[in-house]
Amino acid sequence: MNNRSADELIDQENHAWPELKALMDQGGNTYTYVPAKPEMGKNTLHQLQVSTRSYLGAVAYETEGMVVDRGWITLLGAGGESVYGSLTSWNGLSAELAVEALPGMMVVAYDVAGGFFALDTGKYGGTGQIYYFAPDALEWESTELSFSEFMTWLAEGDLQLFYETFRWKGWQEDMVQLGKGQVFAYFPPLWTKEGSGKKSSRAPVHIAEAWKAALEAK
Repeated sequence: MNNRSADELIDQENHAWPELKALMDQGGNTYTYVPAKPEMGKNTLHQLQVSTRSYLGAVAYETEGMVVDRGWITLLGAGGESVYGSLTSWNGLSAELAVEALPGMMVVAYDVAGGFFALDTGKYGGTGQIYYFAPDALEWESTELSFSEFMTWLAEGDLQLFYETFRWKGWQEDMVQLGKGQVFAYFPPLWTKEGSGKKSSRAPVHIAEAWKAALEAK
């Protein structure tokens, strides 16, 4: 496989970023991002070997990451001060690893309930679809979405409905409890009969703790 340089992967004429930014701006869900430092964006593209013609390449090159829906979902990018980890450090592609990589999956986002979104690069046949590690089921479930469709869902999907059983009254205000690289642990856990967003108590834990469950899932 030819290892393309970052400059070869930056397609100025067909850059997906303007289209993707317009999609996020027009969507009903809130989002914020910090622009990536150019050298980090270039390095991320090179490590991933994706072009800026794709939404994935645009996110990797243009952003440190994105925070969607008042902080509930963090989308990984080139990494930096604003986000814990990056597309490379979550997936075994950089010297500094954020977490232990999961073979056959490329993590692209995580949420504060301890859920993770990852592209199937081989674990489930290499479908290229986004799978969600559901903290209430302790298993990976296919969303049947490509990465670009996933971005459309982040922009305008019904996230409240998707996360209905994980959320509680006043969750927006409670987000201030989380530091960088932290998510909520639920007690009782969401996968128990007694556990739910409305009934369980919650405490911040490092995301590496939540990730252990995803690593062990079949």
